[in-house]
Amino acid sequence: TDDGQQPLVELIYQKRFLSRGPRIVAIGGGTGLSALLRGLKEHTSNLTAVVTVADDGGSSGVLRTSLGIPPVGDIRNCIAALADAEPLMNELLQYRFPEGVDGDSSGLAGHAVGNLLLAAMTAVEGGDFEEGVRRINRILAVRGQVVPVTAQPLTLHAELRDGRVIDGQSAI
Repeated sequence: TDDGQQPLVELIYQKRFLSRGPRIVAIGGGTGLSALLRGLKEHTSNLTAVVTVADDGGSSGVLRTSLGIPPVGDIRNCIAALADAEPLMNELLQYRFPEGVDGDSSGLAGHAVGNLLLAAMTAVEGGDFEEGVRRINRILAVRGQVVPVTAQPLTLHAELRDGRVIDGQSAI
């Protein structure tokens, strides 16, 4: 049709074609995993993304520290990549609240809407992070599923040759 939407017959065909695609599990995090998922979702809807939860910087780090939840940034990126309404949904989930005038920060400054949505759904689910992520998968019509590697925040540690230990993904 002229309004940019596919005819119903094409949508049904696409859904059936994708549902018969290969079953793929992708494990990782960062921007690489979400980029991979964007490409794979064009070939199958049988996708499972197992996402790391070791980030401790930025908005994810702040929510991790203040709410005690695993970092949500990489999970947000994967959900946005697999959402059926991807272009607009991606823009919304990735939107970050700006700093205030003259550097005056509100409590939302720097947070991505998707991070706050995942934190809120975790709270709605009584602190059950995995169930919060599952519910967001359903709400946003994700092709496949996005699951955290664990429901507990992880901390990376690196031991240098000289014996010093560096703690945290952002420091490493």
